[in-house]
Amino acid sequence: MPKLSRKNQITIPVDVLRRTGLAAGDSLVVTARGPGRVEVRLREDLLGEFAGKLSYPAGYLDELRDEWDR
Repeated sequence: MPKLSRKNQITIPVDVLRRTGLAAGDSLVVTARGPGRVEVRLREDLLGEFAGKLSYPAGYLDELRDEWDR
């Protein structure tokens, strides 16, 4: 049974890590969910998720770039 250390650290059991897909070095978000409840989840890679997903009308980006040259 994991315990909270004096340094506020906890060791997550290996079987829990395997089921969640978490691994050493992952960036995590820790959220309080009420008395005695903590949620730990993988931090989303927002850049990776949204990069290249925006679409613009034809020629729109060229118009913007032309404005920079003015």
